[in-house]
Amino acid sequence: MERFSKEITLEKRNKHIGDACTLFFKHDPLKITKASKQYMYDEKDNAYLDCINNVCHVGHCHPNVVEAGYEQMKTLNTNSRFLHDNMVMLAERLISTLPEGLNTVYFTNSGSEATDLAIRLANHHTHGSEQITLDHAYHGHVISALDISPYKLGTCTDGIHTHSDNVHIVPCPDTYRGKFRDCDYPEDNMAHLYANEVKAVIDKLKKEKKQVSMFIAESMQSCAGQVIFPEGYLQKVYKHVHDAGGICIADEVQVGFGRAGSHFWTFQTQGVIPDIVTIGKPMGNGHPVAAVITTKDISMSFKNSGMEYFNTYGGNPVSCAIALAVMDVIEEEKLQENALVTGKYWVSQLNEIKKQFPIIGDVRGLGMFIGIDLVKDRETREPASAEAKHVIARMKEEFIILSTDGPYCNIIKMKPPMCFTKENVDHVCQKLVMVLKEIEGKNMNSNANMKKSVISGKKETLSDSDDSGVSVNGHHGFVNGQEYVAVHPGDNDSVTVVT
Repeated sequence: MERFSKEITLEKRNKHIGDACTLFFKHDPLKITKASKQYMYDEKDNAYLDCINNVCHVGHCHPNVVEAGYEQMKTLNTNSRFLHDNMVMLAERLISTLPEGLNTVYFTNSGSEATDLAIRLANHHTHGSEQITLDHAYHGHVISALDISPYKLGTCTDGIHTHSDNVHIVPCPDTYRGKFRDCDYPEDNMAHLYANEVKAVIDKLKKEKKQVSMFIAESMQSCAGQVIFPEGYLQKVYKHVHDAGGICIADEVQVGFGRAGSHFWTFQTQGVIPDIVTIGKPMGNGHPVAAVITTKDISMSFKNSGMEYFNTYGGNPVSCAIALAVMDVIEEEKLQENALVTGKYWVSQLNEIKKQFPIIGDVRGLGMFIGIDLVKDRETREPASAEAKHVIARMKEEFIILSTDGPYCNIIKMKPPMCFTKENVDHVCQKLVMVLKEIEGKNMNSNANMKKSVISGKKETLSDSDDSGVSVNGHHGFVNGQEYVAVHPGDNDSVTVVT
């Protein structure tokens, strides 16, 4: 439903909504008025193929999910201090999908809340305070979650929120462009190399007589650029952490509920059993509902702290009814199986495109979780950040919504609703080939054919997204009203402008 013109809506947003709240495609933002399945519609009824909305897991506005929420809402909605069947039914349903031992559920409203509670559980159980997190990780926007989210915290420039001394950042196990690259260590066990980085932190803490509380990681790392861990990585890390008396948290907020295709929970692809699992986003298909699932022993340590846990909305009957409906749809429509089949097809098609275009350095993915690493040169793997920005903008003009991620904003990411089809894949790939041919034709990789200028002025830093919905960490902004993309930002006050 549209009450205002797009221009008036934007004007009112700029006037009343916090300046730190960013928009996709800032210069020409989309005004979405309705959505269905894998499509979103603007005020002119243009249909956009949604390749990034992993929140609407079973498809936008799924009628079964909407009906479940409506039916429960018109009957009863109250807090979890009253007995209600929906809460225990959902707890049982979730537990049935998990390894034995993960049998105790706490309901929250968001992934950020789930992360915060998981940290509390870990600290009370281990009596430790030292936290280990991956570089480029994002686990939520509350203060405790930001402390373990270098992806966000690293963009803070006013000195108010800085890295905590008890948080230890280890390299993201990105074998393509991380600390240890497969091309540089072709004979080495990459999982071992990256896991040893965790062990080194633990050994240092032991010498300092500090107790490890927790290690946390997404089971596939999203904001780092759709990173798939090397086989055996989490097994090795979990052993190091457990040997030190710490606990391991699997963040499945973005990657759970069958998105990996082969397994319902992505941590299962690594052959591990975490001590705590955090879930959210897809659980409610857009409705705010999330949870922390742990063991009885860890839960009892939390209870024995003497502090009662109560969440007014967490586990309310409406949220639980919606989450139950989401799980029904995943099962009835075989969406996990679809993620496996369609995801494999998508990766295979992208690898065929990779053969045609040197700008594609790497294609990686599991199920409906796929990334394309764009490079200026396959040998050096120099990130093609400006080109990725161009791809996103052009694909939007072709009514396809994509975005980028990674520390250089050069990874085209795809995490669509799970109802995505092979026909959708073919359409995306066709348009992608068209755009890459345009780039190739314009020689955008050649410095000679890119309009560049250097202007003086202070670099501005954006912390969330640029005009194309591209996540940035200081690589894009405005100087004296002129837009820049700092492809090679330096240490001085001048920036390279690419237009």
